[in-house]
Amino acid sequence: KNVMLKFVKNHMESIVGIEIYPIISLLIFFIFFVVLFYWVLTAKKDYITTVSNLPLDNENDTLL
Repeated sequence: KNVMLKFVKNHMESIVGIEIYPIISLLIFFIFFVVLFYWVLTAKKDYITTVSNLPLDNENDTLL
């Protein structure tokens, strides 16, 4: 187990410029959740009510 980890770590350290990828991943993750949080705060109450009632709506049910 440790041999494989050492191999991967040594291989990753040999790649030039790889230190930017964790930063980019963190930024994408953070930006996604900030945008999602903003959308939740600014969403119209009527839209949220309509979407939340969709699973309970029996008018459009079809038999398989």
